[in-house]
Amino acid sequence: MDLGNGLGHLTYSTLVHPGDTWEQMWASLNTYVPKVKARVAGNKAFGVSLRLSADSANTLVNSKTEREKLKKFLGDNDMYLYTVNAFPYGAFKGTTVKEQVYEPDWRSEERTRYTMNVADVLADVCPVGISPSIQSAPLGFKPRVTDGSVVESYTEHVMRVVAHLVGLEQRTGRVVTLALEPEPYCFLETTDEAVDYFTKHLYSGAAAEKVATLAHLPISEAHVALRRHLGIVFDICHQALEYENMAESLQKLVDAGIPIFKLQEAAALHVPEVTQSTVDALKRYSKTIYLTQTVEKKDGKLTRYLNLEDAFAAWDKAPGPREWRTHFHVPVFLDDLGPFRTTRFAIADALAFHKKKPLSRQLEIETYTWDVLPDNLKTGDIVDYVCRELEWVRGQLV
Repeated sequence: MDLGNGLGHLTYSTLVHPGDTWEQMWASLNTYVPKVKARVAGNKAFGVSLRLSADSANTLVNSKTEREKLKKFLGDNDMYLYTVNAFPYGAFKGTTVKEQVYEPDWRSEERTRYTMNVADVLADVCPVGISPSIQSAPLGFKPRVTDGSVVESYTEHVMRVVAHLVGLEQRTGRVVTLALEPEPYCFLETTDEAVDYFTKHLYSGAAAEKVATLAHLPISEAHVALRRHLGIVFDICHQALEYENMAESLQKLVDAGIPIFKLQEAAALHVPEVTQSTVDALKRYSKTIYLTQTVEKKDGKLTRYLNLEDAFAAWDKAPGPREWRTHFHVPVFLDDLGPFRTTRFAIADALAFHKKKPLSRQLEIETYTWDVLPDNLKTGDIVDYVCRELEWVRGQLV
């Protein structure tokens, strides 16, 4: 839904619903999204964020019938598509994904083709006047970046997609954007790392020359095309895990001229003071199919753990004062979880910045962990939960 006053469109990620195949995603769209729209948007148009796996994108790009069916569904329900989550390539629900969620990474033909397919679908399905975004992985899992050649390969494949987006605009008049999403333990992790990589690689003269060659553009136009089509998703949860100050990080992106194509609202688990009792309480969150990257602050120093279990082991070996922030998405309207808290404060800070200086035309709530949340945090059914999140975020802005 359009919030007005330049604050952008707000929706929620359908990654929360079953959607590993197009059949599953189609069923989820029909089952849940009209109910959410009726409660939070009423008779106003409602924007949709669609989760498309590689399998779903392949189905849609090769079937005009399915695309027309999707367009009819959106039209009949007064909805419009403006963003796709193309981060998880394959299965994401009901199976252990962990660090495999980043595979195939941005060195691969599979990731490149998948992203191009999503772009083609968006150019056909999205209404005129919308510049849809593709949310994608932060290039790769950091431990697998073994040398500079890996980074060169990432950049090469991203440039090929940008050139595809340029060609798509020339053919269809539709501006589709690619938004890379920094995440803990990935090649793009902190805001500083994102600024450094975009500045030195993606927005470099060499990158412009590459896009100019691939898209048959003058180099001057290629420089413009890179910023027109390539930016980031700023996931507030991820950057809060890094103990970043939201206003400072957002201003760094503004100063570097890196477009925030999507501002994503999500909250993490926050343990301001780790004790044995909080460790015991956290153990119910550790047995999950998703990564639970945990960043520890101890004596002013940050230590990163891939999963909560690794943080537990460090605590058992040497207990003592420290703070933990854990990558487990919890409802954005909650601040107090009893034995610990959430990073909702970071969402409030980022939205206050956005309200003062609008950063993005696209806002999205991404709490995809409904299926693994403890029962005491499941307030009502999934529609109740999603609507309450949307109302809370809208309340911060309007």
